[in-house]
Amino acid sequence: MSRWDALLAVQEHDTTTEQLAHRRRTLPARAELEQTMAQVVAVEARMVEVEAVRQELVRSQKRLEDEIATMVDKAGQHDKSLYSGSISNPRDLQALQDEIAALRRRISQLEDQDLELMEQIEPLESSLTRLAVERAALDETAAGLRGRIAEDEVAIDAELASVQAERERIAADVDPGILSEYEALRPKLGGIAIARLVGGSCGGCHLSLSAVEVARLKKLPPEEPAYCEECGRLLAR
Repeated sequence: MSRWDALLAVQEHDTTTEQLAHRRRTLPARAELEQTMAQVVAVEARMVEVEAVRQELVRSQKRLEDEIATMVDKAGQHDKSLYSGSISNPRDLQALQDEIAALRRRISQLEDQDLELMEQIEPLESSLTRLAVERAALDETAAGLRGRIAEDEVAIDAELASVQAERERIAADVDPGILSEYEALRPKLGGIAIARLVGGSCGGCHLSLSAVEVARLKKLPPEEPAYCEECGRLLAR
């Protein structure tokens, strides 16, 4: 194997490594997980909104129930006074009866409002239950996707380790100076630092070289580096 064949093999392994790394970063399950987590965020936001409304209604209901309890207690005390015989003045008795009647009317109104609040709270609680079920399903989906990602990563990492080990073995047979130049060119040329000269074209940029340049390259000693006049890549010929 010539130095150029060995360097081409190194290039092939480096390209495979980049492809595997890209595949690892862009696993389909990652995109699915991202979408699922976006849904989780949306569901959580909706739950917060619904719970905030429910809590406000619950606080209103508590205030109503406290007021009802106070009025029920007051009406009860008035009832006791009314039937205790402690009040004998007819006018005072009538005033007490009127106040008891007013309290009971107010209690009835508050109880109606309390019922309305209960009717408003019930669908909110149903929504929270539904959203909790939806959230649990999304959590289960996310857990499954994370498991798939982990499995795929293990498989890709094993393949990467194998490719990189083989790459290092081949690179050991490449002239250090040429390998260093190759490493310097790769980031400047999209990861492809060496390509074959196929006919009169560069296998890297796929552009045709001039006939004069092709003739010159063919006359170079086999071990002397050659470069594409279009893209600057090393050429294996």
